[in-house]
Amino acid sequence: MSDTPGEFYDIGKKARDLLHKDYAHQPRPPIHFDHRSLKTNTDISCKVKDIVPGLSTLFSFSMPNSGKVELEYLNGLAGVSGGIGLRRNDTLRRYDPIANLSGVIGRGALFSLGTDLALDISTGTFNKFNAGLSLNSPFVIAALSLDRLDTFKASCYYMANPLTQTAIAAELKHSFSINDTAFAIGAQQELFPSTLVKGRISTHGKVAALIQQGLWEKIFLSISGEVDFTDTREITTPKIGLSLAVRLQMNII
Repeated sequence: MSDTPGEFYDIGKKARDLLHKDYAHQPRPPIHFDHRSLKTNTDISCKVKDIVPGLSTLFSFSMPNSGKVELEYLNGLAGVSGGIGLRRNDTLRRYDPIANLSGVIGRGALFSLGTDLALDISTGTFNKFNAGLSLNSPFVIAALSLDRLDTFKASCYYMANPLTQTAIAAELKHSFSINDTAFAIGAQQELFPSTLVKGRISTHGKVAALIQQGLWEKIFLSISGEVDFTDTREITTPKIGLSLAVRLQMNII
């Protein structure tokens, strides 16, 4: 579940999903196995569309880490979203209230531009300021974004064959605070109508692969693995992840 509300989250989403979604390295995968621990995370969300024309609401929970309520208003090429929720603070062992506001101009158009703000209500400080620009075409989607005024990202997504879901994505990321640059490239291919495989390699020496199997129409099982070849330990331990996703869509009018 993203803590970014509304249409802004869609900027760069295609490349981001291909390169990162469901892989074992994610900070909070639904189920993550290693040799020492078992971590679980459950995402639940419900969206009610068109309470009044153009206005929708979203309730979502990522247990035990966060939860939020969001309102979204869409009007032609523009969209505005606002939300309030709680985010787990492991350091202080509490949940901090967070308010989000985002807006996008050009949704569904060739070019889109958006921004996203987050306010930590407990401290009265802004802990997130993001901006993004996207070029959208039927086969190629390119995006530029600046996250928290610190990390610059440039990504590109190319759909080579829609019939087999064959796609390629690349992402260049630079963090100004630590002066670190990383490049990742990945691809996906549908082997069978309900079986998808993905792979990714990055300049940080990490190689990952994933296979996703559709069990039923809305239920998917994913198994992924990642190896870090820059690990200085004598024996490199791969990360293995397992996730089960149930994707149901219900429109309440």
